[in-house]
Amino acid sequence: MNVTHYFRRIFQQSCAIGYQHINQQFKIFGVSRRTMSKKSVYITRTINKEALDILTERFDVASWTGPGPVPRDELLKNIKNKSGLFCMLTDKIDAEVLDTAGKNLKIIATMSVGYDHFDVNEIKKRDIKMAYTPDILTDATAELAVALLLATSRRLLEANQEAKTGGWKAWSPFWMCGPGLKDSTVGIVGFGRIGQEIAKRLKPFGTKRILYFNRSEKNVEATKIGAERVTFDELLTHSDFVSVSCALTPETKNLFDEKAFGKMKKTAVFVNTSRGGVVDQDALVEALRNGTIWGAGLDVTTPEPLPLEHPLFGLKNCVILPHIGSACVQTRNDMAVLTAKNIAAALNGEPLLTELIV
Repeated sequence: MNVTHYFRRIFQQSCAIGYQHINQQFKIFGVSRRTMSKKSVYITRTINKEALDILTERFDVASWTGPGPVPRDELLKNIKNKSGLFCMLTDKIDAEVLDTAGKNLKIIATMSVGYDHFDVNEIKKRDIKMAYTPDILTDATAELAVALLLATSRRLLEANQEAKTGGWKAWSPFWMCGPGLKDSTVGIVGFGRIGQEIAKRLKPFGTKRILYFNRSEKNVEATKIGAERVTFDELLTHSDFVSVSCALTPETKNLFDEKAFGKMKKTAVFVNTSRGGVVDQDALVEALRNGTIWGAGLDVTTPEPLPLEHPLFGLKNCVILPHIGSACVQTRNDMAVLTAKNIAAALNGEPLLTELIV
């Protein structure tokens, strides 16, 4: 036996002894080597590298990388035995998903501020932590709400279409006119972070009054902005523009129905950047067709995407966007990073940065 073979044999024997010793220690403490493996996380969409790195450095990660939202069967197949779930508002997280995941699931974090896709009661029953992304998307969503309000009232998409298709013949004094913000009354339904930022951005346009309807008083914030709290009916009756930024709850579902639209001014512009379920869409179609209200701008609908044959698409006085309220590059990156950090914190036994407690 030469020197090289001798030392190789010694090394192999030492490794074998060490391996046996480690296994014995695991048995003494009642721990199997399998349980010492990395915790695992499933991500339901492709995310940015910075957020992905936060998870891959610490955990075993699997992701859905196909087009569109993860198919239901793929979610159910890949959620089994996972420790954490990184999901989107397009993913319905219900009892079936939770049962399939099993007892290892410790955290469900959604890359959204809304959580109506969660079956909260089922998740709480299993003592699974929940996380979301408030605050980060506030500015981007408020900017979009103002942009949508202006696009609707000033008929920007309609005017653009006329320019592209030959409808623009010559300057005309009252062609493509719409209501302006100066000296108007704006009503904001839902005066949380986003609602307040919308109000702040509208003030410089020379609005006369900012009204708000909210389930709780916001005295300090309202005073700084110069907003007045009113009842829902008062807001509908007096507002020239109505902007919706409330959460979708059992109380707000179909809040804007035939009766609500009937109380609004015929010259009113309705803007929704919250959730489609806040609106009875059939009632909205009729209100727009019959001239009950002047126009509507929607960043959210039911369902999403809205079918191309839906009557709302056939109305010139309705602007529809594909749910892009937070679609600012930095905002979406920050949302993903926060979601990843929440998952990492939960799986490391640390406090969550933005835990959802309901």
